[in-house]
Amino acid sequence: MVGTLINATAIIAGSSIGLIFRKHLPKKYEIVYFQVVGLFTLLLGIQMALGLSSPLLVLFSLILGGFAGAKIQLDEKINRLGDLIKVKMKSDNERFTEGLVTAFLLFCMGSMTIIGAIEEGFGKTSNLLLTKSILDFFSSVMLASGLGIGVLFSFVPLLLFQGGITLLVSMVGKDIPAEIISEITAVGGIILMGLSFNLLQIKEIKIINLLPSLLLICLFVWLRMVLKI
Repeated sequence: MVGTLINATAIIAGSSIGLIFRKHLPKKYEIVYFQVVGLFTLLLGIQMALGLSSPLLVLFSLILGGFAGAKIQLDEKINRLGDLIKVKMKSDNERFTEGLVTAFLLFCMGSMTIIGAIEEGFGKTSNLLLTKSILDFFSSVMLASGLGIGVLFSFVPLLLFQGGITLLVSMVGKDIPAEIISEITAVGGIILMGLSFNLLQIKEIKIINLLPSLLLICLFVWLRMVLKI
């Protein structure tokens, strides 16, 4: 998990720098920044989603995953957890939870996260995650300057999510089919597209409720491969 640990450290360092600059960032520049990030996130999401090869499975995964997330009120629970952390940290930042959730999704839904964590789990290389660490460092500087200290704490879910993938792959001990990776990436891309709508203030979407879709797409693709349908 060397790559993931370095990635988390980069986010902490970048966020710390961003918090220093936060006091000196005019509101008009903050607005421009989030518009650009929203557009870039939309483009990235579209690029990732275009790689899907099983559109119906992806659709069913998102629908059922969204239903499951709504049923267990995943979005509300994550937001309450963010608010609890905010209280414990005695932070007066009104966008604490938004910063934590937005940063987590941006840092963890990309193809570099999934493929990099899998490669590290196989013991092949950490190069992809090290490259991602550099990108996340600069992203966290700007995100923290706009959204505050919540961005810094996104390193915790990143460790759990990204590190969890690495540990799982290392325990499984065999190659994961490329088809599963491509479909996970596609689902992640669609989730990022939803996040871009939130950043651009086009439509408020409860993105967290869609996260179970990442598990469901793995199950559906695996079942199709086993049943050969």
